[in-house]
Amino acid sequence: MTALLFKDLRLTAHPALFFFLFFGVLLCVPGYPYGMVFFFGCLGLFFTTMNGRENGDVFFTATLPVRKGDVVRGRCALFVLVQLSQLLLSLPFAFLRPLWLPEGNVAGIEANAAYYGFGLLSFGLFNLIFLPAFYRTAYQAGRAFVKAMIPVALLIFIMEALSHFPDLAWLDSIRPSDQLRQLPFLAAGAMFYALATFLGCRIARHRFEQVDL
Repeated sequence: MTALLFKDLRLTAHPALFFFLFFGVLLCVPGYPYGMVFFFGCLGLFFTTMNGRENGDVFFTATLPVRKGDVVRGRCALFVLVQLSQLLLSLPFAFLRPLWLPEGNVAGIEANAAYYGFGLLSFGLFNLIFLPAFYRTAYQAGRAFVKAMIPVALLIFIMEALSHFPDLAWLDSIRPSDQLRQLPFLAAGAMFYALATFLGCRIARHRFEQVDL
């Protein structure tokens, strides 16, 4: 699995993937919908999948002395590494943001614990839909991306909209007391991400084993 992951990082990963990893810096942009950080994270993985498809990566990897299911496991490992790295790399900017822009984010949710809970929900939902949809044929990356991004975009819209409801002001707060209230939401997002990614990878692996390359 480690060898397949390094293969993806060195041979398949689109250059935009590494560029989007650092888009957590957008958390320091005033009046910006921070849900776009999650969109770019998904977009980089889509570009990588397209890049692999155009260069025959799926067929090449399947001819290596590995099990067919390991081809999917290696790609799932790449998804998890990229998504979690993007969230971790954005944390310094989330802590610096109140020092740089203390007035808050008028465009949507603040970069707080609830925000990262939504991020994990978004990435988990993307993995659950995109991976099985792509590995149904191991070719139709564009169709799989559209199928996945419609519900993900809806989730991001809901996240940004909730911050404008007065009764849910605690979801849009960076005060320590309010962030403590957000921790269960963050934990739920982490649990959903783990479960959705596991199921998405398992379904994708089963479907790919039926594909005649």
